[in-house]
Amino acid sequence: MLTRRDFMQVTAATAAMAGGMAGFGGSLARAAVGQKISQDELLRFDAKGQVTLLNFTDIHAQLVPLYFREPSVNLGVGEVFGLPPHITGKAFLDHFGLQPGTPAAYAFSSVDFAHLAKEYGRVGGLAHLATLVKAIRAERPDNTLLIDNGDTWQGSYTALKARGEDMVKAMNALGVDVMTAHWEFTYGEDRVKELVEMLKFPFLAGNVVDTAFEEKVFDSHAYFERGGVKVAVIGQAFPYTPIANPRYMIPNWSFGIREEKVQEHVDAAKEEGADLIVLASHNGFDVDRKLASRVDGIDVLLTGHTHDAIPGIVKVNDTLLVATGSHGKFLGRLDLKVEGKKVVDYAYKLIPVFSDAIAPDPEIQAVVDEIRGPHQSVIGQVLGRTEGLLYRRGNFNGTFDDLICQAIMEQRDTQIALSPGFRWGSSLPPGSDITVDHVYHQTGITYANCTRNEMTGELLKTILEDVGDNLFNPDPYYQQGGDMVRVGGMGFTFDISRPMGSRVSNMTLLADGTPIDPAKTYTVGGWASVNEGAEGPMIYDVVSDYIRGKKTIDIQPNDAIKVVGGR
Repeated sequence: MLTRRDFMQVTAATAAMAGGMAGFGGSLARAAVGQKISQDELLRFDAKGQVTLLNFTDIHAQLVPLYFREPSVNLGVGEVFGLPPHITGKAFLDHFGLQPGTPAAYAFSSVDFAHLAKEYGRVGGLAHLATLVKAIRAERPDNTLLIDNGDTWQGSYTALKARGEDMVKAMNALGVDVMTAHWEFTYGEDRVKELVEMLKFPFLAGNVVDTAFEEKVFDSHAYFERGGVKVAVIGQAFPYTPIANPRYMIPNWSFGIREEKVQEHVDAAKEEGADLIVLASHNGFDVDRKLASRVDGIDVLLTGHTHDAIPGIVKVNDTLLVATGSHGKFLGRLDLKVEGKKVVDYAYKLIPVFSDAIAPDPEIQAVVDEIRGPHQSVIGQVLGRTEGLLYRRGNFNGTFDDLICQAIMEQRDTQIALSPGFRWGSSLPPGSDITVDHVYHQTGITYANCTRNEMTGELLKTILEDVGDNLFNPDPYYQQGGDMVRVGGMGFTFDISRPMGSRVSNMTLLADGTPIDPAKTYTVGGWASVNEGAEGPMIYDVVSDYIRGKKTIDIQPNDAIKVVGGR
């Protein structure tokens, strides 16, 4: 766990983060509602030093502009309670000095999202991201390094059909310099090896070893010369991949945080003359906050996995911790002045990729069109329309997951539905068409069977307790970084402050209002089972059929889950 000394250092660094908003761009933070955003304003930056690190993470195979709502609830436990990223909504705006209704407020918070979406439009899109990348590279031609923190090859219809190859093609065209991984591994060992061979840049995962001899599977680090500075980039894949995802897909590889190996990689880079050491990590924010407090010598830690968009630097000891959101919604720019193998000055800006304000890069747009064109007749199909806002992010609730649960219960004839607490998937403002493309944004995985099983009330409680501990264990090293499993057809109370095994209470079957009996058996539908041999129709077909049948979707607020406790 974080020590009191670590906590005070993190708190002090966080208090200084508001000053980083000057780097974000004061006009976007204070602009009037509806004020036009310009590409020049997004790119405006006072260059500093010899090295420019450009970074995105968790793009989840999104190639075209979309809507994405940041979470309204992101609870922290223990000593990180109330620290970024565990502040949301108005508290987030106040913390970073952002005015409600501004472009910055729309980009970074959930406040008034549906209304502001009409004002500021979609975000992301690889061709729009490429325009920003190319402009910065033109400004800093010998100084720029583009780093992809992983979760790139999964999350769309085309990625699923191409088994990741479409995203390899897209990232090669974009000119990524180096990447690490997580969901990439769900294509299986053989396919990952094939795709890595197709890359024109290093695939780094220093914490992955073979199970037989503990030998490395992938390179741990790569070197780059930028502005006369020797930069070492160390890659750290998601440490809990064989637990959070199917073990049978990667039976010969072992993962883990491997703190001691990270230190070894850092020390080796120093011995080999690195002036600047960058860790490209998919650990998740709180895991990396702890790691940065315990491993010496990391100058910059680019963190991914938990999809946190923080418009400032969190400094832990001498490490600059950077979080750049998800879904291609942001591009992080960190300029560094390095002297005597130390970072002596830096400037940072987390750039929202406002699609309507950015001219798409023609070269990358052609790549995107080539990838999506053959599938357009499928992904463009309109299944229905949503009356309310559909979104996924939030520790306990997400209306798109509520929709998935309703589809499971009706299509599979179950009393209860469970949907995993994935953080990826686009949002849809009220009145939007729901297309096949949108359904795959939420469900596009390689183990998507929708199962129907019988479970006792005791087993249901065990599942909720286990997942809850993955999210709210006070020690970040025991957190796996997702959100709480979504439920349909039942309610419960969850006390964050209690230890594992006693957080869940008042489990109720909503159909008749009766308490869920530990000894009684219930029919339960679910999907994304990590067990080999799961049977049932694919969840994307189940959800698509449900929406087609309903035509109009109207998800009411889910008030069946009560969250209590806090610190």
